[in-house]
Amino acid sequence: MSYLRTFKGGALVPIIILAQSSFQVLQITSNYWMAWACPTGDDEPLTGMNFVLAIYTLLAVGSAFFVLLRASLVAIAGLMTAEKLFSNMLHSILRAPMAFFDSTPTGRILNRASTDQSVLDLEMANKLGWCAFSIIQLLGTIAVMSQVAWEVFVIFIPVTAICIWYQQYYIPTARELARLAGIQRAPILHHFAESLSGAATIRAFDQQERFTDANLCLIDCHSRPWFHNVSAMEWLSFRLNQLANFVFAFSLVLLVTLPEGIINPSIAGLAVTYGINLNVLQASVIWNICNAENKMISVERILQYSNLASEAPLVIEDSRPPANWPDVGSICFSNLQIRYAEHLPSVLKNITCTFPGRKKVGVVGRTGSGKSTLIQAIFRIVEPREGSIIIDDVDISKIGLHDLRSRLSIIPQDPTMFEGTVRGNLNPLEQYSDTEIWEALDKCQLGDIVRRKPEKLEATVVENGENWSVGQRQLFCLGRALLKKSSILVLDEATASVDSATDGVIQKVISQEFKDRTIVTIAHRIHTVIDSLLSDGRIAEYDTPAKLLERENSFFSKLIKEYSMRSQSFNSIPKWEH
Repeated sequence: MSYLRTFKGGALVPIIILAQSSFQVLQITSNYWMAWACPTGDDEPLTGMNFVLAIYTLLAVGSAFFVLLRASLVAIAGLMTAEKLFSNMLHSILRAPMAFFDSTPTGRILNRASTDQSVLDLEMANKLGWCAFSIIQLLGTIAVMSQVAWEVFVIFIPVTAICIWYQQYYIPTARELARLAGIQRAPILHHFAESLSGAATIRAFDQQERFTDANLCLIDCHSRPWFHNVSAMEWLSFRLNQLANFVFAFSLVLLVTLPEGIINPSIAGLAVTYGINLNVLQASVIWNICNAENKMISVERILQYSNLASEAPLVIEDSRPPANWPDVGSICFSNLQIRYAEHLPSVLKNITCTFPGRKKVGVVGRTGSGKSTLIQAIFRIVEPREGSIIIDDVDISKIGLHDLRSRLSIIPQDPTMFEGTVRGNLNPLEQYSDTEIWEALDKCQLGDIVRRKPEKLEATVVENGENWSVGQRQLFCLGRALLKKSSILVLDEATASVDSATDGVIQKVISQEFKDRTIVTIAHRIHTVIDSLLSDGRIAEYDTPAKLLERENSFFSKLIKEYSMRSQSFNSIPKWEH
């Protein structure tokens, strides 16, 4: 019912059923007209042949019109319903919290958006349509048979009951087999996508055979439930055809054994013609219902992703921050506790501190200490379990996500670029002039590189920016931050993946262009200026680097010593001789 009500509340469904019913009535009427009007044997025709053909032509044209109307409405309703369901699913996925993507493999999402969606696009409307059409045709056939040989219902009704029993017996098994086949399809897509992304590494370690075997194993796991699903459908089809043939044989014997003169031979012939269809229609109705319910698993899976838990609203009209917020850029954490799921321990535990406005604040700690989680909390990628974050006297949990994230800037560890052009990546919302873009590129030392390209700002950027080096991509991210001119800049180990020269460029630009703004840095290289340190999700120390180094037992001193020892060990490794 959810599928039928998706497009305009199912308003087209009654019209489609009415069109099919009209077609069926006109079709039966035209056949009955020819059987009644045409003479049998040496009898004189009841009316002129031209009149018979004219009436038959009108009935045929009417039938064709209603068939065309029915087919058009089914196509329109199916297309619009599939589009609406896909839009709902896409919107739900895009608004889902980050925890959903952390726990859901990419292949599972692709499976919904490809295989299941293709069922909605190409099959679902026709399957449901043929269910209704088969039932209407069956009712029409029953109406004709009841006028000629009502005795056939003595056997038809029990056989119909047996068919319904077969359907009820088949459906639960088929539904679970279809669901298992859908579940087993997702790992194939996920493994294939992962293999493509890591193809160079797979070849480098000569692991092609292992990944091929794994792919074939996953295909076998998917084929097993799918094969049994198809086998179950054939099992049902065989039994339905047996029962239908039995009903037709009984009807034929009944009509042949009737005494001469009881029934008009023309009408008897019409009944036999419809009796032939009766066995097909009886099996077709049950078959189409079972097949549609089988395909309905795809609708169920898409509806499941259309009702995901959403992030907070993008905009809360009653609680919007001032236009110049944040101005000073102070960030106050109060008893902040964060965990990624209810059954998992807290990652940040009772964090209480203040990052002063227009200062450079660094966060350093061991892997897994909660540094990145702290940054995610500022952007509300994860929501606090307890506590609050106040930015310039505004509780960020009380405002919309768009108002929050659009006022902050971040340079992530893994730079992100989208397919398109240089201009589109730096100015996607068309907020800045070309002069401002060139100024930002020059400050990032990318201006000369872009000018050397024939297209200038229209230079091509492929997916993920693969035609630009990692360092250049990171500088583009820096250019975005320069254009945005936010009061708060977050660096999430921004220089961890770049060379020392690019690191120097980034540090120089930040020190010059963001000197009057709040900078929160998660440090990868210890030589950057650090003011605070996390350990096991708690603030272990908070002071200037000089004072922290004076205390030999401080966490910061220990990290510096470890960093120095690793550097010395690396430098002591003998160089390869060529």
